[in-house]
Amino acid sequence: MNVRIIVLIIIGLLIINTAGAIITVFHRPRNIPATLAWLLVLVMLPGVGFLVYAFLGRGIAEDNIFALSHQDHIGLAQLRDFIIADLKNLQRPTHENDTTEKARGLIEYFDRTEDAPMTHHNSVRLFTDGEEKFKYLFTDLKIAQKFIHIEYYSFINDEIGNEFLDLLVKKAKQGVQVRLIFDPWGSAGANKKWFAPLTEAGGEIIPFITSRDLIRKTRLNYHLHRKIVIIDGKIGWTGGFNVGDQYLGRSKKFGYWRDTHIRIVGTSVLALQERFLMDWNASIERYDQRITFKNEYFPKPSKIAVGETPIQIVSDGPDSSEDILKGGMMKMLLTAKKSVWMQTPYLVPDDSMLSALTVAARSGIDVRIMIPCMPDHPFIYRATQYYANLLTGFGIKIYVYNNGFMHAKTAICDNAYCFVGSMNQDYRSYALNFECNAYIYDSAVSQQLTQDFEADMEKSTLLTPEIIHDQSHWLHFKQYFSRLLSPIL
Repeated sequence: MNVRIIVLIIIGLLIINTAGAIITVFHRPRNIPATLAWLLVLVMLPGVGFLVYAFLGRGIAEDNIFALSHQDHIGLAQLRDFIIADLKNLQRPTHENDTTEKARGLIEYFDRTEDAPMTHHNSVRLFTDGEEKFKYLFTDLKIAQKFIHIEYYSFINDEIGNEFLDLLVKKAKQGVQVRLIFDPWGSAGANKKWFAPLTEAGGEIIPFITSRDLIRKTRLNYHLHRKIVIIDGKIGWTGGFNVGDQYLGRSKKFGYWRDTHIRIVGTSVLALQERFLMDWNASIERYDQRITFKNEYFPKPSKIAVGETPIQIVSDGPDSSEDILKGGMMKMLLTAKKSVWMQTPYLVPDDSMLSALTVAARSGIDVRIMIPCMPDHPFIYRATQYYANLLTGFGIKIYVYNNGFMHAKTAICDNAYCFVGSMNQDYRSYALNFECNAYIYDSAVSQQLTQDFEADMEKSTLLTPEIIHDQSHWLHFKQYFSRLLSPIL
């Protein structure tokens, strides 16, 4: 076979590959940046690109969407009735609450798009250190009397994971109902053998629905990213910490792990409960595992109400027809009067979020974003650096946290209201992951988050045009290339 024939064969294969790439990426609706990014992958990696696409590029399986989107809102009607009764017991009408009035548009947006009612009688405690967070969480777990419901992206078979599991086994043996949802892709070593002591003690463990039947469905791009714990319907935990040694700063690679988590006591725990029950019922394999409404899962507010902090629990995922949490972030940016401060490990905004950030900064809003100084995912970190450089040019202050790894997912608006949750500022959290944020309409909590941010600034470097100019050409190339792939990272 001569060289000419070989060249013609190669050209023919490349033409077939390119035609196949065009057909593949345009066969279903998707945003233009993601379409172009996948086209780049399929063309630049002939053959191999299609294998990558089979696992990462296809949309979420239709039966998964159906299972998630057709779950009954267990307890939602009761929760709304509870809220109405709760309002009658408030010392003053909610419309006189200055903070909630400032955020009225955001509150209405979430309630109308995600059936996320705001509850009023809550007490909140912030945690930024993993050792402290797990110490208090374990204390709460030890006093559980009826049930423990848990939902994590990462529940890892390591030192803290085993300590957590041992405690759950002990509670299950005491007759406490223990249920756990986890994402196998984020939970190294968490297999049936490891969970066996808990199942033998009467606990129930299931992988999230998107992790089932991987051989046939081959969807690796859709993950449970929520972090939720509910204890007896009275105490709730949510935020950024997963279960693993690295989240307690025990990893040499990452060093100190800076994150933010909250402990809630009050009526918003019932909203977390509803989210867990819906995720559980969507993920079960047998109908007899289904959870139905029980009064013990939704205690009356009079039995659990503590404090006066208004909170909205808002969840989102690819089962939703719109990017609700991203919309909330844009709403916050575009209605702010003075400032929006954010912390995120990944800063890869899409075009609409980039526009919102730019408009806010150009309108005189003090926009500050804190990111890590090191990667946990190389391509995503280089894309984060690209957007950090770009946003610096728009007048946004980018702080690079130097005291370990920054994993917190928070935002503070006008030092008046804020959110703590699982949503990163990237494509994946906007459209692919199943997320959960707690929106807290309380100036005292917001001021505490602001103080934490200011303390973190002392351990950070403010990105400047001079620093960007001194970055190497090779680093800039990696940033630009990663940016091209950002819609599919």
